[in-house]
Amino acid sequence: MQSRSVELWVGLFVALGLAALAFMSVRASNLAEYRDGDAYTVLARFDNIGSLRVRAPVTVAGVRVGRVAEIDFDKEQFKAVVKLAITARYDNLPQDTVASIRTAGLIGEQFVGLDPGGAPDALKEGDEIEITQSALVIEQLIGQFLYGQAGKSDKEGDQ
Repeated sequence: MQSRSVELWVGLFVALGLAALAFMSVRASNLAEYRDGDAYTVLARFDNIGSLRVRAPVTVAGVRVGRVAEIDFDKEQFKAVVKLAITARYDNLPQDTVASIRTAGLIGEQFVGLDPGGAPDALKEGDEIEITQSALVIEQLIGQFLYGQAGKSDKEGDQ
């Protein structure tokens, strides 16, 4: 009788542990906050999106104002097309807003940062953000630095 009671408590403890793990994984992946409800979508084209993912945050001044809704590839312009779902209450972003792909921390996840301009007209459903800045790819920066250093040492050797 006592072993059955212990088994029941252990089973309950394991079930609560699994429920806590499921809850934490949903919170960590931000699935609970992802709603397509009251939002409008705008497009942005980038030369390189790095490791940007669908559902990545879209921020203005560090405040999340939306999510990346879709990522596609433009076969004519050879650019990544990112569809941004902006929460409807942020419907006053100027048309000359700049979109850039940023990284949270040194090796954190990537997100889209918006820098509002000063145009009098606001972005509307289906508009395209014209000015974009692609992701910085660390490997390319290291290569440029090493190539620059190699080129500099070659020139010094010529003198």
